[in-house]
Amino acid sequence: MLQKIEFQLPNSTDPLPVKGRGLTILNDPWLNKGTSFTPEERIALGLSGLLPPHSADMGEQVMRVMENYARLTDPLDKYTFLISLADRNVTLFYRVLMNNLQEMTPIMYTPTVGYACQKFGHLYRKNRGMYISLRHKGRIAQVLSNWPSEEVDIIVISDGSRILGLGDLGANGMGIPIGKLVLYVVGAGLHPDRTLPILLDVGTDNEELLNDPLYLGCTHRRVHGEEFYEIVDEFVNAATERWPNVLIQWDDFTNDKAFPLLNRYRDEVLCFNDDIQGTGAVALAGLIAATRIRDEHLSDQRIVFCGAGSAAVGIADMICAGIADEHSLTQEEARKLVWMVDSKGLVTTTRDGELQSHKVPYARDEEPADTLLEIVRRVKPTVLIGASGQPRTFTEPVVKAMQAECEQPIVFALSNPTSKAECTAEEAYRWTGGKAIFASGSPFPPVRVEGRIFVPGQGNNMFIFPGVGLGAVACGADRVTDEMFFTAAKTLAHIVTEDELRAGTIYPDLGKIRQISLAIASAVCLLAWEQGLARYAEPDDIREYVRSCMYHPGYRPYVAA
Repeated sequence: MLQKIEFQLPNSTDPLPVKGRGLTILNDPWLNKGTSFTPEERIALGLSGLLPPHSADMGEQVMRVMENYARLTDPLDKYTFLISLADRNVTLFYRVLMNNLQEMTPIMYTPTVGYACQKFGHLYRKNRGMYISLRHKGRIAQVLSNWPSEEVDIIVISDGSRILGLGDLGANGMGIPIGKLVLYVVGAGLHPDRTLPILLDVGTDNEELLNDPLYLGCTHRRVHGEEFYEIVDEFVNAATERWPNVLIQWDDFTNDKAFPLLNRYRDEVLCFNDDIQGTGAVALAGLIAATRIRDEHLSDQRIVFCGAGSAAVGIADMICAGIADEHSLTQEEARKLVWMVDSKGLVTTTRDGELQSHKVPYARDEEPADTLLEIVRRVKPTVLIGASGQPRTFTEPVVKAMQAECEQPIVFALSNPTSKAECTAEEAYRWTGGKAIFASGSPFPPVRVEGRIFVPGQGNNMFIFPGVGLGAVACGADRVTDEMFFTAAKTLAHIVTEDELRAGTIYPDLGKIRQISLAIASAVCLLAWEQGLARYAEPDDIREYVRSCMYHPGYRPYVAA
């Protein structure tokens, strides 16, 4: 029998009983309201004399934060400033981010989070998650019991082995789970008190980190094979035992771990891999919108991938699902429209040596080709997708060779951070006389070419994963399925307006992220209820139910407990 709906993210304005007093409250970022404590609260909670006399409202506090933020010019300094605010006052931190979403998303996530991860051990100030290491083997359940929240809706976990396009950053990779969960809160309204970032520290092979006296992770080489999966199994068992309904998001694992982890757990626990499924969905959404500009179908495309790792295969799988759905084809038939290129050239069945398993479905039965330019000239693609982590691989000859056969080439330079992009927005527009339909993984500014201003789309996973996560949690889903991501992609693609398409933009305004996440979460919930994957009973109005589950940062009145 379905449970009655019991997941509600409270936005209560009822007085909150508080047990602590004085500095205990001011030093707790979850309780601290800073100068916003009222005169009555100051008397009741022992705060008199510990704060300036004036009681400020949240708007005044935001103004003060922004005045200090504006003085900073270096993105890493801005990141540190915002993290320090979160360490003092969680509610104010999220209000500031929500009020300044488009400006601050590139600071709290890509591209700045990559640089923050590189310097994580040098910037460290205060705990913002949990670290699971080999020394915890056999007692991970006991370690997880140290986390104070009795209810956790979502865990984002990484082993730091493939941070964006920056490679193995070990324990410094904690910046990714922290950043992703910030986006869950601001983008979809997951309650911050019910999120948990985790770094699985199984060592690092990064020599620079191993020799860094300020590195905070385990200073041994990475473990692999059975030893690696034993500790992951123990973590999954312990996490789901303490929080039975928790959603686990796997993030930034290397290809040899990303696919096996997803396949190992996807049918057993509520989990997904954002690099595979989230990236695939956001790219498919962009491609659907791009074909609207050209008034074509997905099945009309010839698609070349530069890169054949987890992101590329995730994108290809999602696009092939879209093609198959559009024209009632099989996945195998849809894959005939895809060519994959890795560091050795075109992925073919004739290549010497054994292919990695995730590449096998996309291996072409044709002659090898060594360079991207050679492949573009042979295939005559209409779509070029970069997920290689190798900057400047989309050269002017490559893009011009593509345009010679396709007037409006679709060029997706998706590698992160910005320094790893396969080409810049300006290059793509300039080389094609403004004809390219361009998207990137990290943001690029608007570009003026031949008297027109083009607004490049950013294929940001933030468009997808917060809404999928909220939907899965809100309906009490048993599993996260590929179909949920496919549904999310179609939902996102059709949110793009005709005006945005005319400007060459294939993704909606990021400032609408809460409305976008609401639409995606509602669609995911509907699918889960239709397919019998939800534990909670279906409400009369799914959209309003999901809306009621979204956290909005605001102060509650306090009373002494």
